[in-house]
Amino acid sequence: METSPARIDALEPHQVFVFGSNAEGLHAAGAARTAHERFGAVWGQGSGLQGQSYGVDTMRGLGTIEREVAALLAFAAAHPELEFLVTEIGCGIAGHTPGQIAPLFRAAPANVLLPQRFAAVLAGESA
Repeated sequence: METSPARIDALEPHQVFVFGSNAEGLHAAGAARTAHERFGAVWGQGSGLQGQSYGVDTMRGLGTIEREVAALLAFAAAHPELEFLVTEIGCGIAGHTPGQIAPLFRAAPANVLLPQRFAAVLAGESA
């Protein structure tokens, strides 16, 4: 399984940076800050496609993350011309583990590239 890079500093035109956000779209730290500074994330927009990035609200619990990831996967399936580079959403400030988040990506289409630790969880390894 191809994985997303551990550090994403630049994107090709067909790539989308997937980051963890909050409902308010306050992109002040971590991957959200990178998305805002480099990849077009919109201040005040918490989720969905924003420039060359896609926000997933990770700050309102696992139920919200599950719904947000399902929306991302549906969007990715509808846009096979794009490649979605997922960061370790929910595993920083939100406080979740790869073991909690990775299973939400089991049905990810081939154009969704997961971080190495998520891929390891899905492959049955511990992360």
